[in-house]
Formats: sequence, structure tokens, C-alpha cells
Amino acid sequence: MTTSSTDLFLSLTPEKVLEAVQRAGLSPKPVCYTLNSFENRVYEVELEDDSRVVAKFYRPNRWAAAQILEEHEFLADLEAAEVPVCGVRPFPDGLTLKTNDDGIHYCVFHRKGGRAPDELSDAMVSRLGMLAARMHIVGASRQAKHRISIRPQTYIYDNVDWLAENNVLPLAYRERYMDAAFSIAEITDTYFQDVHVQRIHGDLHKGNLVERGGALHLLDFDDMVVGPPVQDLWLLLPDRDHNAVRQREVFIEAYEQFRAFDRSSLRLIEPLRAMRYIHYAAWLARRWHDPAFPATWPHFGTDEYWANETSDLEKQLAVIRDGDPQLAEPEQQVEKELTNKDFFWDWED
Repeated sequence: MTTSSTDLFLSLTPEKVLEAVQRAGLSPKPVCYTLNSFENRVYEVELEDDSRVVAKFYRPNRWAAAQILEEHEFLADLEAAEVPVCGVRPFPDGLTLKTNDDGIHYCVFHRKGGRAPDELSDAMVSRLGMLAARMHIVGASRQAKHRISIRPQTYIYDNVDWLAENNVLPLAYRERYMDAAFSIAEITDTYFQDVHVQRIHGDLHKGNLVERGGALHLLDFDDMVVGPPVQDLWLLLPDRDHNAVRQREVFIEAYEQFRAFDRSSLRLIEPLRAMRYIHYAAWLARRWHDPAFPATWPHFGTDEYWANETSDLEKQLAVIRDGDPQLAEPEQQVEKELTNKDFFWDWED
């Protein structure tokens, strides 16, 4: 595992942040504020006219420029369709992406103030259903040839192979973890055979919503992927209890005011949850050389951590089998628990 200075953003000083904003044709005051993001570096910058913008610096060696530009293209398409998002400000030459002298890609966003909703009431869920449908209509209008696709190959096989090759999985749990992961992948492969996939948000938990004065905006398309639209439903409503299932119906009814929803894709929810567990663990392992990660997740990598991860995957496999009559084992009872992996990824508020 290699570490480079740019991967850790060691060369990114406040002066270089302000210089990047100046290249956008703006006049910043000599101050910037760090915003919350583990994956990238994001700063709020106040301009001389007292307005503010957000400067985002992408972690090197994660997304290629073509992949980042597809994020910007999706945002531009959404803005053109009047879907409320935080769009990218073009530079004076009309481009939306630049690279600084250290090889770090960056862009400047319009700033939208507000806060994430504390709870998702039925009224809010209905609004989100309509908003998600409008977003997905736009998402289906164009392909994203360079973005990652959510499917077992990318989220399970590739991640588990990387964990094994880099000796991240302890021997005590390696076989059980891999058996559970690959069993889930084998089942999920069949589910994905006839599923419609398109551009989606991909990380649409309530932390990536902001509301102010009644206006609701979608944030942080950094993890935009090609995948089934149901991914953007279950992350908003990750629970499994009666109220969550009821609210999913509220969401779908509102969604279908604008666009048909494939109810057969609901069976993807538990496989998608399992895929997120694996992707989350691999993400932490890939970033462990960044000091922010051990400081934030000190428990990661311990025997107890992997014991819990392995148990979670095995339970999730049982949940998937229990939800499919053709796969369920007789008299199988599964304890269905949620963890922070269900709804935490990277926060860019």
C-alpha cells in the first residue's frame, strides 16, 4: 500500500485554497473554513462581497477526471431540469474542473445553507419521493460511461479480493467472511440480471439533504454511481420495522406521481445493504494510512471488529435467504439489526 503526499493533502495549504478560488474569477477574503469530509477536502470560502462558495479538492488517485466530470454533468443536467442541487460554478473558461500544481483536481460549488432534517416525517418522505423521481428521470436521460456501477463484481468481489490480497482480513475470520460475502454475491448476481440501472445519487441518506426556509436541496454527488434506483430509497429509509416499511410505501406513492417505480427491485434492498457493509470496510482499509481514519475509527481492524463484521455478514446472508422463499432455510430465525454502516459514508455538508 503506497502513500503519497498528495493523497494525504499535505501540500494543500489555505493559501492554495484561496488561490484556487481566485482562479474561478472570484475575490476571496483571506480566510477559509474546513467543512466535514473524510474522503475529500472541502472548504467554505467567504468572498469580498460577503457571499460564500465551497471549494472541493478531490482525493487524488480515487476518481479520474472523466469520472469527476460525469458528476458535474449530472449536476448540470439536474439544474437544467430545476431539480434542487448545489451546482458547480464554471471557471472563466467555461470548464468546471481544474488541477492545481500538485496534481489535485478541484472545483467550486455554489453554497446552499441550511441543515439536514432531524426526522423524516411522512410529509418529508412524500417530498423526497417526488424529488427522487425527478432526479431519476434526469438520471435516465444520459449515460455515465466512466462511473462505477453498483453490482456484486464491484462492491463484493473486487473489495473482498483487495482485502484478502492486502492481508487485511485476519486468518481467524477470513474464511467465514469470504464465504458469506461470496454467497451473497452469488445470490445477488441473479437479482441483477434483469434490473434497470442508470445514473443515481448512490449515497442518498438524510445527511446529504439540506433544508432551509422550506426549500430542500440534494447534496454531495461525489459517490454518484450507475445503479438501480431503489438504492436511493433504502438509504433514506434504512430501517426494517413496520414504520419504515410503511414509509417506503409513502415514498413510492409520491415517486409514482412522476415516474413508475419497479416494485420488484425492493428485493434488492437487503443485498444492497450487504454490499454497502463490504464496501464500507474496504473503504476504511484503503484509507487507513490517512491519520484522520485511525483517529475516527480506532476500533477498525481489531479482532473484535472483524468478528462483528463477519457476524453481520452472516446474519445479512440469512436475512437475504429468509426474504426469498426459494432460498430460505426451514425454521430459520434471523435477528435483524442495523448499524452505522447502513447510513454513514462520507459527509460533505
